[in-house]
Amino acid sequence: MLSAVIPSKTRRKILELFFTHHTDLYYLRNIVRAVDEEVNAVKRELDILEKAKILFKEKRLNKSFYTLNKSYIFYEEFLRIFAKMSPFPRAVHENAPRLGKIKFASLSIKFIKQQPIKKDEVYFLLVGMIIIPEIEAFIKKMEETSGRQIDYTVMTDEEFVFRKRNNDPFLWRFLRTPKIMICGSEEELMK
Repeated sequence: MLSAVIPSKTRRKILELFFTHHTDLYYLRNIVRAVDEEVNAVKRELDILEKAKILFKEKRLNKSFYTLNKSYIFYEEFLRIFAKMSPFPRAVHENAPRLGKIKFASLSIKFIKQQPIKKDEVYFLLVGMIIIPEIEAFIKKMEETSGRQIDYTVMTDEEFVFRKRNNDPFLWRFLRTPKIMICGSEEELMK
């Protein structure tokens, strides 16, 4: 998938590490262990990513620490790309046939950024003919795996269209927030 766009396997692994743990700080040995690549290859890629201003490098005593540059011009775009490679979206794709006929599966960027939501908000929207016991079991398993509560809502196509046409505040609050489309297109979702 991304190998055609980012040919360096080590660079892809480093980017995935940083964008799936976007608030963390790493030093060289941490990164080498996390991506399971040779130290020289990792160092070379870190230098490239620092020069491109995707990563910041900070020296502390005898170690160099790296962190994401959240002001990088394509930060949000990379965050969305690598978010689709994180465990929750991957699991949705792998389990989609078991969950029902999914027309849209959309994940709020707040979930990826680990931001809290209000009582009347959700992280995850599913639209289609969803098998409720399956999605309940799936969400429970994902909550156990991630250690986080995953607030979600399920709607049929008809309910979704009805609520959208009638300007349902709950639905429109979700639709207006930045999101990652796991299934279906955002253009179709917003139509």
